[in-house]
Amino acid sequence: LPCCVLCTPLSPLSSAVSSVPCCVLSPLLCPLYPAVSSVLCCLICPLLCPLSSAVSSVPSFPCCVLCPLLQRLNERMTGAEGTRMDDDFQKMQKSVSVINTVVAELLSRTTELLQPNPARRAKVGVLSTVSRLKGQARATEYPQTERILGNCMVSYGQELGAASEFGGALTDVGGALLQIGQARDALNITVKQTFIDPLQKLHQSELKQIKLQLKKLNGQRLDLDYKKRQQGKVAAGELQRAWDKFSWSTEMAERSMFVLLQNEADLVSHLAALISGLLDFHRNTQHILLGLHGNLQARLTAASNKPERQFRSRKIQVQGDHNSIVGLDHQSSDPAFTSSGERHPVVPSGPSRPISGISDSNLVLDQPCCRALYSFLPSHDGELEFSEGDIILLVRQVDANWYEGSLGTRSGLLPACYVDVLVPLPLP
Repeated sequence: LPCCVLCTPLSPLSSAVSSVPCCVLSPLLCPLYPAVSSVLCCLICPLLCPLSSAVSSVPSFPCCVLCPLLQRLNERMTGAEGTRMDDDFQKMQKSVSVINTVVAELLSRTTELLQPNPARRAKVGVLSTVSRLKGQARATEYPQTERILGNCMVSYGQELGAASEFGGALTDVGGALLQIGQARDALNITVKQTFIDPLQKLHQSELKQIKLQLKKLNGQRLDLDYKKRQQGKVAAGELQRAWDKFSWSTEMAERSMFVLLQNEADLVSHLAALISGLLDFHRNTQHILLGLHGNLQARLTAASNKPERQFRSRKIQVQGDHNSIVGLDHQSSDPAFTSSGERHPVVPSGPSRPISGISDSNLVLDQPCCRALYSFLPSHDGELEFSEGDIILLVRQVDANWYEGSLGTRSGLLPACYVDVLVPLPLP
């Protein structure tokens, strides 16, 4: 008897798997299957299988619809080897598989590079989807970190006002960061148009088509191997048709993979477009930061050239009992003023006068210089002697511990820990 006749009484799973054709489970459940394998179970299936009514309406519905499934089960259970493709086909298939994987990975990683915050990235995606559903063409921009920091600096710089050098510097830096944010937005648009969109098109069209062709080819191979294994039990025309389908699927898949691998120049051009966009962004950023650096150096020089202001306590007036003004006259903390309000000339604390004897309040610090915090006596040749309070012109920085400077007609090395830099040396 065919094995499918015995499936129901022998299999405890028959009630649970009644929706599955019995011929699929017979090799697993029926102990008589090896003895009766010469009889095609599909001859009895239309009588016993619950799916027979579903497929009876299809004209000439062949039993080989289940052949690929049976062949796959046979290969996995018995380790039978199916039809092998040639080496060139396998190499192309492996290369296409790697390209498919790397394209998907590049799309994900490039998006993370342009929009590193996953929460904000998801929020922008949701808002863009809602805008499209509402029919709005307005695109939601990703909140760049440079723009957020720039807005913060500009806001507080405006609160401090133009009279504050620090406030002006905050405004300059904030404006530069806003320009960098705009440059990053332009980078996002450029990379999306020249790199992400072409890769997405490649992934959704050519690679997807090749994947479907390979899947179809695998099904044709399983059908062919099953009919080869059942050779002599199936019609000769069925075996020939299976071979023709397999050959046609092989040729189509091989042609598609060959065209993809031959067009590697397109993939390289996409990478070149990505690097070109990044290069333009960094050039623009460098130009913006160089201009900002020059503005900050000018502000630093202006802030250093401002005359020092001495704090003076005010005269506190108290209303007395007899409408008299009681003045609590505190002595001025400025040693240049006497109690009568007369001004005495200020003399530097060091024995030598700074830069041609000009007082500190009248100095115009338009070049790198420093003020001596302590007196220094040279212990080696080439070192510069100076006294506390001297203003020394800086020539260059030898290392982290020594400067080269000049004082009057003398020049030499001076220790960095002995001086306070008023106007720093320009960056190399």
